[in-house]
Amino acid sequence: MSERFTYDIYNDCCPAREVLGRLADKWALLILDRLEQGPVRFNSLRRDIQGISQKMLTQSLRRLERDGLVHREVQPTVPVTVEYSLTRLGQTLTETVTVLTHWAEHNMNAIIAAQTAYDEAQQA
Repeated sequence: MSERFTYDIYNDCCPAREVLGRLADKWALLILDRLEQGPVRFNSLRRDIQGISQKMLTQSLRRLERDGLVHREVQPTVPVTVEYSLTRLGQTLTETVTVLTHWAEHNMNAIIAAQTAYDEAQQA
């Protein structure tokens, strides 16, 4: 039987901070958002998430798998194919991840305007 703990993310020793750090990673968010649409093969993920290297995709998927958010399934085909999907725990994040990732898309003009105004004020 596992013991239930109370975690406090404001405490510097809280392990939830590590998870937050991993979830705040742009690659993790993009992977989770892409997997919301259903299972995806490794190479499809790599094509869909432009700019991610094979190494970074592999590392991100392993971390997400270790945290119980992503399931990796090896299919006995020739050649072997590997497919990734969200676990039940990962599915509990889909609404949050979708809102966050697409918030950035929808607000980029305002963000760019704020950055430009800030940079101009700093130069004055």
